[in-house]
Amino acid sequence: MFLGIDLGTSEIKLLLLDEQHRIHATTGAPLTVQRPQPLWSEQQPADWWAALEAGMARLKAEHGAALAQVRAIGLSGQMHGAVTLDGDDQVLRPAILWNDGRSGAQCAAMMAACPGLPQITGNLAMPGFTAPKLAWMREHEPELFTRVARVLLPKDWLRLQLSGEAISEMSDAAGTLWLDVAQRRWSPEALALTGLTEAHMPHLVEGSEASTLLKPSLTARWGLPAQVVIAGGGGDNAASAVGMGIVKPGDGFVSLGTSGVIFLCNETFSPNPARAVHAFCHALPGTWHQMSVMLSAASALRWVTQLLGQPSEAALIEQVAALTEAQRQQAPLFLPYLSGERTPHNNAQAQGVFFGLTHEHGPAALGYAVLEGVSFGLLDGWRALQAGGGTAERLWLVGGGARSAWWSRLLASLLGVPLVTGVGAEAGGALGAARLAWLAVGGPVAEVCRTPDVARVAEPDTTWAASLQPRYARFQRLYEALRTEFT
Repeated sequence: MFLGIDLGTSEIKLLLLDEQHRIHATTGAPLTVQRPQPLWSEQQPADWWAALEAGMARLKAEHGAALAQVRAIGLSGQMHGAVTLDGDDQVLRPAILWNDGRSGAQCAAMMAACPGLPQITGNLAMPGFTAPKLAWMREHEPELFTRVARVLLPKDWLRLQLSGEAISEMSDAAGTLWLDVAQRRWSPEALALTGLTEAHMPHLVEGSEASTLLKPSLTARWGLPAQVVIAGGGGDNAASAVGMGIVKPGDGFVSLGTSGVIFLCNETFSPNPARAVHAFCHALPGTWHQMSVMLSAASALRWVTQLLGQPSEAALIEQVAALTEAQRQQAPLFLPYLSGERTPHNNAQAQGVFFGLTHEHGPAALGYAVLEGVSFGLLDGWRALQAGGGTAERLWLVGGGARSAWWSRLLASLLGVPLVTGVGAEAGGALGAARLAWLAVGGPVAEVCRTPDVARVAEPDTTWAASLQPRYARFQRLYEALRTEFT
């Protein structure tokens, strides 16, 4: 039995996987985000631990016999977050998250100081990454910055609590803007831009390697065996790829989670910073991947559902699906930049916009506009990947948004490729984390990293795609018209 732990932004998920690829149990606990100032996005690491404790207590109560068979734990998590620790490994301030936009000025300064940074790290300096957050701390919280002894990513802070060891792995470390992504090691040149050295960084392993062991006190508390290996694990998207069996060049997926991602697996380091495409290490040795990333995807649907007082996202989508083609054509446009944007705009100041509202528009029209706007944003990212040579014959679909067959068909039509939803697609990073745990204790890649059984396939509708093109062109023009107005 293998335990996958996925530290998301909105919840922590736990999953038990057996050696017949059966998901034995899942559970989770919710998390909230604090936004104390405009552009800020933070969480308290102590809340992550409390959520993990709650999830483990539930697993022990309901699946104690399965927990007693766990051989290894894998970790997955939200990328880029900055957990700053003092010399006693005490948290100095709330963690600054991946969708925090405060460090735009620091990004510009880093790029000016080191124009070759994207060739080392595979990425432009963007506020979402970890390094600019530390540059912001050095400028705006200098007293705290001088006390920083260690910087960890969110899932690796959990590892510290689980094991007492400060360790990260390549896929998550690639999202810090401190990693030499081609060489898979910390870059002294990139670290120096933020006044840090390798001594501030955790030790690095591959995601499928054993990293350390679970503390004996925790094995006793949770009813696990005496020796439980903790795998390196992966950033959320790399772990989701492992969970879908996306480990070979040409494989890819779309993630409709809090953020929206299109992920393509590569056999070499393939940066394309000019289009704000991310180039990261994969969670398996000797593999890399490219990603287009938008910062608000299923979270935009959740936002509009709550704003409109609808009972659930599914209920709103049901109303959207009942709209006629003429009603969809008359719906407002929506720019989905509720937390700024990465690919292809690299604009932390970008904001959400409804355009073209009238008295006739109700919840269904606004819900449609949001689903369409997020899909248009993903199409922007897909075109950026294609411009750099990225391609795939089909893409798997993962994340909470994968539950909607209607949204799947809309997105498949726009991207022009079939979208395949696998059995257990909602498990995402937690399933990948469990598989990485399996690999860490000797499981063969070919056996462990299977593609899942197919639950459904959304085929592109070329007629629907053609009808959407004029609205997509207006969507693009609307962003350009408003770009200089965002503050």
